[in-house]
Amino acid sequence: MSGSDVYTPPKVWTWDSESGGRFAAINRPISGATHEKELPVGKHPLQLYSLATPNGVKITLMLEELLSLGHSGAEYDAWFINIGDGPQFGSGYVEINPNSKIPVLADHSVEGGPQRVFESGSILFYLAEKFGAFLPSDLKARTETMNWLMWQMGSAPYLGGGFGHFYAYAPEKYEYPINRFAMEVKRQLHVLDTHLDKNDYLAGSEYTIADMATWPWYGALAKGLLYEAAEFLSVHEYKNVIRWADQIGERPAAQRGRMVNRAWGEPSSQLHERHDASDFETKTADKLGDG
Repeated sequence: MSGSDVYTPPKVWTWDSESGGRFAAINRPISGATHEKELPVGKHPLQLYSLATPNGVKITLMLEELLSLGHSGAEYDAWFINIGDGPQFGSGYVEINPNSKIPVLADHSVEGGPQRVFESGSILFYLAEKFGAFLPSDLKARTETMNWLMWQMGSAPYLGGGFGHFYAYAPEKYEYPINRFAMEVKRQLHVLDTHLDKNDYLAGSEYTIADMATWPWYGALAKGLLYEAAEFLSVHEYKNVIRWADQIGERPAAQRGRMVNRAWGEPSSQLHERHDASDFETKTADKLGDG
C-alpha cells in the first residue's frame, strides 16, 4: 500500500453502500424490517429458517444427531433463506430474530408459543436442554462443554467477519487486515490443535454441542473447505484438528446436516429444503422455496 492509499477516517462516519464488497446489497447500519413478508410454517413443531453456512450447519447437524438418537420431537422443517436476496429483513423474520441473521428457530410445541430462539449457540443450548442430549449433566464436563461453545462463539467472527471478509470477499485486498486476521485464525487453530492432541472431542471423550458448533467453522477450514485458503494458512499443520474433523465428518448425521439448506457445490451435496427425513432420498432442486 503506497502512502497515497492510506485511509484517513472522517470526523463523522457516514454510510457508503457501495463500499461493502460482495455483501454490500444486504449490509446497512440500521436494524428492522425492510418489507412485509410472513414466514412459511411446515408440519413439524420445530421450524428452522437458515442457510448452510457454518453457522447454519451447526443446527441442522444437531437436529440430525437428535433424530439419530430417536428423539422424534426433533423432526423439523428447514426453510431456505438466501441471505443474498435479503429475506432475513422481512417482517416475519425480524419478528423472530431482530438481528436479521441466520439461523433462527421457532418452536411451536411450547405453550403460548412459538418460542423464538436466535443465535446459533443459543439454539444448540436450547435443543440440548430440551432433549437432554449432547450436553453432559456432570458439572465438570458440562462446564468444559460450555467453555468451548463460548470460545467458538467469540472466535468465529474473526473467521467469518475478519479473515474471510478481507481475504475472500473485500473489493480490494490489503496487506494489513489480511495479515492481522490470518495471524489470529492460525492462533485459534493452534489453540484447538493443542487441545485436541490430548482429547478426542472438545469436552474430553464425549461428543457435545461444543463440537457441533466448532466443526462447521474450524473443521471445514482445516479441511480446506472455506475461503480457498488452505495453502495460504498451511492448514495441513493442524493434524489433530484434521483428525477430529474427519471423525465427525464420518458421522451420518453430520453428513446429512451439512446438506440441508445447501444450494451450491456438487448437486449430490445439496438439499435446499428439508421437510421430512425422506427428503434426503428424494431430494430435487425444485424443493427450493421462495425464501
